Order: sequence, then structure tokens, then C-alpha cells
Amino acid sequence: MTWFPDGAARIFCAAVNYAAHRDEMGRGESGPHPMLFLRTPQSLVRAGEAIVKPANSACLDYEGELALVIGTAGRHVPRERALGHVAGWTPFLDGSVRDWQRHTAQFTAGKNFDRSGSIGPELVPAAAFGDYRAHELTTRVNGEVLQHTPISLMLFDAETLISYVSGFTELRPGDIIATGTCGGVGEKRVPPRWLVPGDVVEVEVSGIPVLRNPVVAEA
Repeated sequence: MTWFPDGAARIFCAAVNYAAHRDEMGRGESGPHPMLFLRTPQSLVRAGEAIVKPANSACLDYEGELALVIGTAGRHVPRERALGHVAGWTPFLDGSVRDWQRHTAQFTAGKNFDRSGSIGPELVPAAAFGDYRAHELTTRVNGEVLQHTPISLMLFDAETLISYVSGFTELRPGDIIATGTCGGVGEKRVPPRWLVPGDVVEVEVSGIPVLRNPVVAEA
């Protein structure tokens, strides 16, 4: 069954949550707390729909991720009970417009271009998915593997992310936490590998159907 979040979902995203991506971005050592930013529902499309390269930037980058969806509300959730609040898991494409992302120290602009990211196609129930750490994440562009990692290499695990976010806001059913991308992003390749119209991006998490989206130019 295909799945897509409703417009009321809040989308919390973990930044630089794998050492390989942290290092390629020159971020130095990780701090004691997760780095987070928010995406709007308007910034995402369904699996199979086109993501849009904006007219005012040539720097659209791919970031494949694993996302979790909250099924049970919770505030101040202890990490030992955190996974009990997860309804299921799904692939996530955190499309990033890098030049706009760096206009200021805040990520908001570059992470929220309309139709720049995607999620789906299915939400695999937590019980069926099993231990998320046993899975792997792969991102391909036009069939070429550009990102690959064991999900177990996450710096701040899913339990920590759930507990941390619930420390400042009540998590509600339907809320999404994207757990971060690994090394191999387009910006840090030589030359940079930006997404262009005609590309097809695939984000695959083992055990979940592939999230696949073509890229088109902004009308």
C-alpha cells in the first residue's frame, strides 16, 4: 500500500548524523546533542512524482535517509521506551539547495524549496521492519550508487532522536523524524554532482520498496 504523510505532519530532520557526512562537510567533532532542522510538507512529493530543480539555483543535491513515523503520542519519552512510539519506517529524500542553505547559519531556506524532496512509497510497520540498525541505506542517481551505509553507523540513534525531540514538543501520530544522510553527497564530489532535469533519484532502505523520483526543471 502506498503511503504519504498528511499536511499536518511535522517533519524533524537530523543533520550531519553520520561521521562520513560530518567529515566531508568539514563540521568537526559532533556536539553532545543532535542537530535538527524542520521541513514543511510542501517541500515533499510522493514516490514516483517529480522533484523540482529550482530556477534560481543550480545546486540541488541528493541526501538519502531513513525516516521513522510516530504512531503513539509522547512527551519526555525515555530512550528505553522510544521505539514503542514508532508506527513504521520509510525512505526519505532530503533534497537540499546548497547555495540557499548557506545564505545564513540556518538551514531553513535550502531545505524547504517546494517539491525538492520526497518520502515513501510505503510505511513498513515497526514490527515487520525489525531492528532498524540491521538495515542498509543506498542512494542512486541514474542507477549509479552514490551513497551507501549500514544504518548502524548513525551518530545519534533513533531512540536518542525521539527522546530529544519529545523533550521540547509532544510528538504526535504522523510526525516524521528523518534520521540523517551518510557520506557521498553531490556537493562534495569532484566535480560536484548536482541533480539536473532528466535525472532519476532512488533511495533504498533494505526491507522497504525503493523511493524513486525523476527530476524536472521548475516551470
